[in-house]
Amino acid sequence: MIPPKKIPKAGRIEQYAMNNSRAVLLLLLVSGKALIDATVINVTEPTEWWQTATLYQIWPSSFKDSDGDGIGDLNGITSKLNHLVDMGVEVLWLSPIYPSPMVDSGYDISNFVDIYPTFGTLQDFDYLVATAKKLGLKVILDYVPNHTSDEHEWFIKSKAGIEPYTDYFVWNKGIVVNGTRKPPNNWLCAFNSGSAWEWVEEREAYYLHQFSVHQVDLNFLNPRVIQETKDIMTFWFDRGVDGFRIDSMPYPVEDPSLPDEPLSGLPGYSETDYYYLDHIYTKDRIENYHILQTWREHVDNYTATVNDGATRIIFTEAYANISSVMKYYNFGSNVPFNFFFIKDKNGIESATVNTAIDVVDIINTWMENMPDGATANWVFGNHDNSRVATKYGSDRIDGINFLLYLLPGVAVTYNGDEIGMTDTYLTWEETQDPQACSTDETRYQPYSRDPERTPYQWDNTTSAGFSTNSITKLPVNQNYLTLNLATEKEVDVSHYKNVQAAIKLRSNEVIRHGTLDAQVIGESVVAFARELDGHEPVVVLINWDNITSTCSLEVFENIPDNMKVLISDINSGITVGDRYTKTRIELPAYAAVVLQGITDE
Repeated sequence: MIPPKKIPKAGRIEQYAMNNSRAVLLLLLVSGKALIDATVINVTEPTEWWQTATLYQIWPSSFKDSDGDGIGDLNGITSKLNHLVDMGVEVLWLSPIYPSPMVDSGYDISNFVDIYPTFGTLQDFDYLVATAKKLGLKVILDYVPNHTSDEHEWFIKSKAGIEPYTDYFVWNKGIVVNGTRKPPNNWLCAFNSGSAWEWVEEREAYYLHQFSVHQVDLNFLNPRVIQETKDIMTFWFDRGVDGFRIDSMPYPVEDPSLPDEPLSGLPGYSETDYYYLDHIYTKDRIENYHILQTWREHVDNYTATVNDGATRIIFTEAYANISSVMKYYNFGSNVPFNFFFIKDKNGIESATVNTAIDVVDIINTWMENMPDGATANWVFGNHDNSRVATKYGSDRIDGINFLLYLLPGVAVTYNGDEIGMTDTYLTWEETQDPQACSTDETRYQPYSRDPERTPYQWDNTTSAGFSTNSITKLPVNQNYLTLNLATEKEVDVSHYKNVQAAIKLRSNEVIRHGTLDAQVIGESVVAFARELDGHEPVVVLINWDNITSTCSLEVFENIPDNMKVLISDINSGITVGDRYTKTRIELPAYAAVVLQGITDE
């Protein structure tokens, strides 16, 4: 869950200078020469299943509808688990499946230990997990501990002053100014709807909500709340889940003295917009890391108690600067999500990835800032941001997937990105996302997350094979007649088949733990080499420009003279099996290739 953003207009060079602290790197504008002085980075040899996992995010309401009501469900997901196996995925991550009023697509949870009835039952969930295990798949759940729905039993009892729930949430009487009661400070709601405080007459106090007014912040200074969160984890571990993706990790604890937050000074924001303020008292506080450490200890204690030989993991979501994100590694997150291909260096504005330099800078910055022994991860799309094909353009889909799957570590795929699904246009009347609905008809589109949440496009039948119902919760993208999984499986070359090939290559020891050398060649070619003693090196080349580029692999020290094509993007005209000498490789506009060295000839 992230606050909405505005996308600034800026020139390519100006934006690069604004967003890249490493802009002082020497740019040698000579074809075949590296633009960034690269360092070969060693990759820790994986010892656990999750360190090289391919994680597949499923948006439950839009993945597969099994009963014809136009809304996806657990049985629908179970019926399509073979797709994940066919693709090569090892772990499925379910976005929220809990009971909820669905004000914010299930991130407003009214019961953490049950299933949203439209999605199914606990028995349906158990069957999904059992089926996944039989297929060799791990199951990760989205966990949203920062807040509950205002319909949760805890909040209803807290409003009424019933113990022990009185202090389960952050309550405050506010202040009286000239006879008028007001919130205790200037804190803002992340959904751009003004104050983060809401008055409750029954309690005669304000409650804190950093997101929707219907998402009430829990009080993590209360030990009972901490214990409740542990009990929730235990409940789902007992049902066979392999870990959690913890939502909104920067937000659980606020400064208890409730000081006003300073102005951010960022242009273009009004007094009710979230980024009008600098959130130094409500976000990225050290106490949040300590809470994460408590959860890590609980997870490890559970594993030790059941003694089943399993490894249970924690993924964390945090849109923040690089130092704040890296700190999660040290407090128990196996994988703090790497969102820097989505958001800028401060986790606020949309990431600027206009040039090959931008791409390589993001890769190297992440790798160079990780603690020793940590596992990298790569995220290009999710339920909160535009789809990869929309953000980067359809010409770059395969190139992005080569980055995602062939860089070291964990690869995270949002359902539909493997076939190149695009954002769906929705009218104001069709829009459901509270981030967008809190604005108005003239400015809702930049805030809406609905376009990337529309139904999965399985085939060209009714509702893209998602449902037998022609009316679905969110509309199906009109391009489903030609853009769908069935079509991509039938043709000789497709984005989906390239994804399969790239994931299969992840089992190669070179990709599992070979060194990484990421560079920019010429002005526009993203290049990285994976090397491991005793194995043929693998090199990925992506022409980031719309004109043909010629490059040499001589920037890499140990690349053999001859290379062969293992995978190529569908529009490049380059064929699998084609051969090149390392001194001259011509890449058409936006072309992307995966090469392997040849030394036995």
